[in-house]
Amino acid sequence: MKPVIAPNPTHPVKARLDKELYALRFRVECGFHTLKRFRAVATRYEKTSTNYLAIVHIACITMWLN
Repeated sequence: MKPVIAPNPTHPVKARLDKELYALRFRVECGFHTLKRFRAVATRYEKTSTNYLAIVHIACITMWLN
């Protein structure tokens, strides 16, 4: 993945910004933020990776239904 960083508005040389890629990255970051709002996902209470993956799936389904 290529990093997409908005240019500093006070910088004299303006760097080009791919707005479509920036918008897509923003949506992914917001998705991770929403996923981390589930306490069981953020703190990882489950000991095994299989159980943790199940919790992540349940959280994703809950996000999708809302």
